[in-house]
Formats: sequence, structure tokens, C-alpha cells
Amino acid sequence: MRNSLAVMFHSTIVAPVLVLMALAQFASAQSADNVLRIGYQKYGTLVLLKARGSLEKRLAPLHVEVKWTEFPAGPQLLEGLNVGSIDFGTVGEAPPIFAQAAGADLVYVANEPPASAAEAIVVPKDSPIKTVAELKGKKVALNKGSNVHFLLVKLLEKAGVRYTDIDTIFLTPADARAAFERGSVDAWAIWEPFLAAAQRQTGARILADGNGVVSNHQFFLASRSYATKRADVVAIVTEELASVDQWAKTNPKEAAAALQPQIGLDQATLELAVSRGGYGVMPVSDTVLAEQQRIADAFYDLKLIPKHINVRDATLQGASTGTQAKR
Repeated sequence: MRNSLAVMFHSTIVAPVLVLMALAQFASAQSADNVLRIGYQKYGTLVLLKARGSLEKRLAPLHVEVKWTEFPAGPQLLEGLNVGSIDFGTVGEAPPIFAQAAGADLVYVANEPPASAAEAIVVPKDSPIKTVAELKGKKVALNKGSNVHFLLVKLLEKAGVRYTDIDTIFLTPADARAAFERGSVDAWAIWEPFLAAAQRQTGARILADGNGVVSNHQFFLASRSYATKRADVVAIVTEELASVDQWAKTNPKEAAAALQPQIGLDQATLELAVSRGGYGVMPVSDTVLAEQQRIADAFYDLKLIPKHINVRDATLQGASTGTQAKR
């Protein structure tokens, strides 16, 4: 009797529960496909797109909800993408390389043109340091794995200073700004709009920027799983980014005004930052991928990443070809 009751209990209670659990998991997966989670930083085209609200309108007919999450810098944003907390985001040149080397399954979607002057090494206004060569033995603050990491490497190389001859202090932009103002570091490698803010608010002096040294592309990336499942959504995001980018290019003062409530900096500072940007979203070309590969190789040679990577593997096409990194 007990055995028959046990069988009856299992068939009438446990089996339906398992079915409900399976249905819940299926519903969750379906729901996830109808949400686009975007990671953004405190500046740039994605901030303008967020402020405009046009992406939400474009995706409404597809019943896709947009959720926005702010990150302090590119490496942190791509960590969010790697662990599955966001689907799409924007970073500079170096973060995708560090992320790919760490095993993140990301894909390059698009990029903006070079913005070489939008990143620089700055020193306090009364600093005796006049050249990059004088950074030897000095403390330089930067966000590890960010776009300025490669800028620092190339500027030191150009000045004949080994990377190991400086003391790199890895800090987020907010912490680096505080250390810079306290005099705890001798120089700071930083990007916009933090660069313009440091110049206008502290009198920071540009020691060298990226002109003639690095391209400083801005990249838009997605997780491979999302880009594969929702290519339609990714295409719409890219179209909207291209539209707002073109508007910002031809309306810099209005773009600065639109950024102001989102960022909290004054109009003049944002106009300075906007003037150094690169505008015109485009597909990632072979030339740009080759530039990324050179950065990856340089980082490996400096032992900043643990292994060789093939940048083309971080494209939808590259992953299917089984290509291997070449040196």
C-alpha cells in the first residue's frame, strides 16, 4: 500500500513540478532574448543614444526591452559582458584584447574612426616633468587594460624608456584623479571626458597625447551568444549608433549639451571633449583588426597578457574558420 501511495505521489506531484520547472527555464530563456542589456561608460555615443531614447522606440515593435548599466571603465564593462550581466557595450582598443586573452567570448561589432587626441598623459600644472623620457622612475596612474595602457606603452617606446622603468599604479579614473590631485602619482594616463575635466578643473598639462602614436578607436562589442541569437537587434543598435554619431559630428555644441545632464560636467569641458572625438560608426575592417593584432602582440611581448591571441577569433567569421594566432 505504501509503495503504491509513493508511486502515486511521485506521478501526481513530482512529475508536474519537474514540468513546471522546465517550462520556467524555457520562459526565462525566451525572456532573456527579449531584453538587451547595454553596458556604457560615462561618456560617448552610447550615452547620447541613451539620452535620445530612439533605440527603445526602434526595438518596441520587436518587444525587446533595453536595460542600461554604467561601468567605470572598459575592462570592468567587458568583465560584465564575460560573466553574462550585459550583452552589448563600448570600450577602447585595449580592453577587448585583455578580455579575449582571459577567455571572454566576445565579438567586434563596429568601431568609430581614430580619436588620437582623446587620450593623453597629463602631469600637474607645476610639475617639473616636460617630456615622456622624464617619466623614467616615476609613478604613472592608469586603469589597467584600458585604451591608455597601449598609449603609455607606445609613448614610452618612442621616448626610449622601457615599460619596466616606470612605476605603473593601476587605478580607476575616479581614484586616479584623487591620487593625481594629492600628488601621490607623477603623471596620469587618461581619456575623455576625464582628460578635459582634469585640464579645466586642475590645470593639468598634457605631456603627450596619441597624435601620431596610436589610433584610439572606440569599439562596440557584443557577447557571441547574443550576437548570434539576436543579430536583428544588434543590427538595429548599430544603425541607431551611426545615426546619433552623425548628429554629434555635425552638432557638437548640441551633443555637449545632451551629455551634460548625463555626465554632470559643464558645457565648456564637454565641448572640449567632444571636439577630440572620432565620429562615424562603421563595420570593423581588416585594417582595424590588423591594428588590434599589433596591440595584442605588443601586450604579449610585455607579458601583460598570458597568451598569444588571434584578434580575428573575436569576430563571428573568425570563430568559424578555426584560425590560429600567428607571429
